[in-house]
Amino acid sequence: MTLKFELLKTLKIGQFIARRGKLHTKHGIIDTPTFMPVGTQGTVKAMTVDMLQATNAQIILGNTYHLMLRPGVERIKELGGLHQFSNWHGPILTDSGGFQVMSLSKLRKINEEGVTFNSHIDGSKHLLTPEKSMQIQHALDSNITMSFDECTPYPATFDQAKISMELSMRWAGRSRDAFFDRDGYGIFGIVQGSIYPELRETSAKSLLDIGFDGYAVGGLAVGEGQELMFKTLKYTTPILPENKPRYLMGVGKPGDLVGAVMHGIDMFDCVIPTRSGRNGQAFVRGGTINIRNSKYALDQTPLDQDCSCYTCSNHTKAYLHHLVRAGEILGAMLMTWHNIFFYQDLMQAMRNAIEQEDEAFFVQNNFTNLQLTDLS
Repeated sequence: MTLKFELLKTLKIGQFIARRGKLHTKHGIIDTPTFMPVGTQGTVKAMTVDMLQATNAQIILGNTYHLMLRPGVERIKELGGLHQFSNWHGPILTDSGGFQVMSLSKLRKINEEGVTFNSHIDGSKHLLTPEKSMQIQHALDSNITMSFDECTPYPATFDQAKISMELSMRWAGRSRDAFFDRDGYGIFGIVQGSIYPELRETSAKSLLDIGFDGYAVGGLAVGEGQELMFKTLKYTTPILPENKPRYLMGVGKPGDLVGAVMHGIDMFDCVIPTRSGRNGQAFVRGGTINIRNSKYALDQTPLDQDCSCYTCSNHTKAYLHHLVRAGEILGAMLMTWHNIFFYQDLMQAMRNAIEQEDEAFFVQNNFTNLQLTDLS
């Protein structure tokens, strides 16, 4: 394991501790806290690589489940790996496929070996094991490989969560054993255990015994709500080593990001900014805008007066309203471009605040103030 993580600064905000760091990979350095746009099928939807770079995104996320089904991992490997295939030459993290097997596949069956499932695309039958997931992520040339796990559904009883977590820990050991060590690449373990402190502690300690380059908190943002999510982070992150990156999977809204950074999280991914953009919702300072609203038909101001993204620098709400209402592809592209830039801008603001010991930034922009107020 050769990923290098530098913890450069911490900022104590009341009972919370926010972290500023750098994660070094073969394909570049990642400033943390960071947000990873989701490139499910080798592309961040409605975005070109140049557009992504213009948002200051440093790392994107790829998807094991989707890419193994289409176009197939062997084809991507033959074409030089996911970096070459997609022309994104920055760092890439790939998830293990565990969540998608749970949420998308049909007729899935779980046993000790792995998960047998039918493709949601054509019904074809597949077996995904920890070893197979590691082989796929290696073939994709992922800089950060995620261990194979079962994402415990919510709600789950203590016993259900315990059985699921223990299986994930056994799979974590097999994932680590099957991982291909090389310079600039690493593997993260995933803490499971639903909302139960005892299970989260057991899971974290099991992963520490195995030894990983970083530690993810999984099984959240699956319906438990923000309060329970933060409560779970409050007793989970202190167990994790300070000198390793911490990744909260599948999160989230702007207020979730700020609150989770205050709880010591370094890395995030979520489909919300891209999915919202394609559906006409923009994130702006103070809330969200539904650009379909008729009141924007003659509005000649940008989405956000304080935003310097391409969309806000060049186009008005009236134009965006027209594009989205007309179903033009450019509307989805421009709205998504703004949203990803907004998220990257928020992460940069948090990094600056930690470096400058600006507690007031977090107090003024905490998770109670950054909820999705509908400004429409």
